[in-house]
Amino acid sequence: MDTAARGSHCEALVEVYLRESGYRILERNYRCGYGEIDVLSLSPEGLLCVTEVKSLPRRWTAGDLGYMVNAAKLMRLKRTLSHYLAENRVSHKGIRFDVAAVTGEEVTYYSGVV
Repeated sequence: MDTAARGSHCEALVEVYLRESGYRILERNYRCGYGEIDVLSLSPEGLLCVTEVKSLPRRWTAGDLGYMVNAAKLMRLKRTLSHYLAENRVSHKGIRFDVAAVTGEEVTYYSGVV
């Protein structure tokens, strides 16, 4: 499986995981001039969740997340989200940045860690 196909497969796994956890998916692969948001969803509590999906060859811990989403990536995500919100009215109770790590077919979801 090439890199693009693997990325799409991982994002689909995360989307299923989120739906099964009660999230409502708003967008997948939202792109603008600032960057891309892998998955944008509303949590059951009404939080707008920006999820960065990472495909990993082995399990990482929450302490390793700084290597997955650095300050520059987080800034791009914030700018991309600002662009999205300028184009779309979304009622939410707050914003959270999450990371979903996919190892094989297993999703590990880290809420509010970045």
